[in-house]
Amino acid sequence: MASLLLALAAVTTGLYAGFLVCFTTGIMPGLKLLPDDQFTAAMRRFNEKVPGPVFLVLFLGVIAFPVAALVVPVDGRTSVERGLVAGGLVCAALSHLVTVSGNIPLNSALAAAEGGDDSTARQAFESRWTALHRIRTVLSAAAFALLVAAAV
Repeated sequence: MASLLLALAAVTTGLYAGFLVCFTTGIMPGLKLLPDDQFTAAMRRFNEKVPGPVFLVLFLGVIAFPVAALVVPVDGRTSVERGLVAGGLVCAALSHLVTVSGNIPLNSALAAAEGGDDSTARQAFESRWTALHRIRTVLSAAAFALLVAAAV
């Protein structure tokens, strides 16, 4: 059971980190080229669709599975392996903290500004959101690396 939980922790965290990397490396650079009205419309639509069921399973799984992997007793797991899982959990929790305290409020502000000046809305949103997104992407990738290291 503990091995399965660790595998699920690594898989969900890897999928989540990959999703964030896709935004960092492809989606945001592509959106950056759009005029303000198209950029803000696209981000609003993403922000409406992203928190769907699959995303929520990943978002919750990157916390729940490492916690479960830590609390289920395992014979033979070393303190180093436990430390790697705990480190992965800390990185995932910090990534979520950035999301909840930074990205989500910016998403909400962008949604609330719909129908207003798209240039002003973009200016208040894009650079801050992108900087926070890079932080949570790095934290999620680190969480994934730590969980994989614990699993091998």
